[in-house]
Amino acid sequence: MNLPVTRLKAFLFKGGRPWSPVFVVFGLVMFLGLFCSPAFAGNIADREVPGNGLTVLHAEKSTLPIIKVFVLVKAGSVNEPADKAGLANLTADLLNEGTVRRTAKEISEQIEFVGGSLSSSGGQDYAMLSLSVLKKDLDLGLDLLSDIILNPVFSEAEISRRKTVIKSAIIQQKEDPGTVASKAFQKAVFGEHPYSRPVEGDEDSIDRITRQDILDFHRTYYLPNNSIMAVVGDISKAELRAALDKYLGGWQQKPLAQKPLPAPANIGGRRVIKINKDITQSNIILGHLGITRDNPDFYAVQVMNYILGGGGFASRLMDNIRDNKGLSYNVHSQFSAGKYSGSFMAGLQTKNISATIAIEELLREMNRIITEPLSDKELSDAKSYLTGSFPLRIDSNSKLAGMLVQIEFNNLGLDYVDNYRKFIDAVSKDDVLRVAKKYLNTKDYVLVVVGDLAKANLPY
Repeated sequence: MNLPVTRLKAFLFKGGRPWSPVFVVFGLVMFLGLFCSPAFAGNIADREVPGNGLTVLHAEKSTLPIIKVFVLVKAGSVNEPADKAGLANLTADLLNEGTVRRTAKEISEQIEFVGGSLSSSGGQDYAMLSLSVLKKDLDLGLDLLSDIILNPVFSEAEISRRKTVIKSAIIQQKEDPGTVASKAFQKAVFGEHPYSRPVEGDEDSIDRITRQDILDFHRTYYLPNNSIMAVVGDISKAELRAALDKYLGGWQQKPLAQKPLPAPANIGGRRVIKINKDITQSNIILGHLGITRDNPDFYAVQVMNYILGGGGFASRLMDNIRDNKGLSYNVHSQFSAGKYSGSFMAGLQTKNISATIAIEELLREMNRIITEPLSDKELSDAKSYLTGSFPLRIDSNSKLAGMLVQIEFNNLGLDYVDNYRKFIDAVSKDDVLRVAKKYLNTKDYVLVVVGDLAKANLPY
């Protein structure tokens, strides 16, 4: 270990004085990428599909007596009726709020008594359940987990309480300019597609949801053949099989009704959405449709976006708009790649009077990465960061379990960890220029500005 440490010290103290904390962190990530290879070779986990159709991924990690379980159920907001927006999220929220065997208080007290955690949440593409327990408490943990999956009671009292909580949060979000801008952007970009709707729904749609709606949604989608389970920790394959037979053996599969989703329509021309708020800074989002997660250009797009605005202080947007022009404290870009569609967005906050020039600089940098080849250093730095930071995404049982369900959900293959570095390393300068031209658009886009419009004086 002496050689790597010597090289790290030489790297961080090059020139006789220490680098700034930002560059120290960057240096540590590069160090990890160079000298700390992932602890996996070949497949990252074992995969089995029992008779009931549940996909089970297992990685035995006996370093600590801790077991982490994730269950992904393909029961997201994409599966709910548009007029009942928020149904999927409400159903997931209510899973641990009482079963036929336990009250919500009993569930909470039992898992907390052993120092574990049990949660459920909704999302666009799926709902997610999470369990964390010590090995000695696995029986209790799986008993609780199976209980909330199989036997939720969905009492009228809890439904009413959760509706009130969710609607209160929606009302509060209306006062947050960043959330207002984000919701307006999603609605404009995705149109009639379910991704256009907030996962939590709105006040009117939540009021339309009945207990029968929740029961029907649960019975339709919370099925083993519609779910993925990842188990990571101090448990052998034989122990896991026995535990699943005991606690989830009665989870019966049923036929699934597949509903085709409409493809989001591309934006024709520029669409500007201006929302007036008496605030000192304008919140700006500019973007359009992006790519799906299974797009073969995904990795080249990741490298391209890192250089454009995803690389923090190393990105062009930050260098230009923050460092050189002082227009914003933070500016970023990202490609959000979902199962059925995706989006590209660049965002920042700036003084109202600076909104127009900030928007112009966003478009200028987008045009530059579309038309001008990048440097060797930009490509090298982007690839080094993306590959070097990757091991940090699987450095705990929880992160690994979360990664496993995503790998299965997106059909990435259990050799994904080994392949990720290869895919990133294979990206060339020509690839970056090609995907920038293909997936960035500086003419057809949505522009959302939330701020003091009189002071912003936008020319749009």
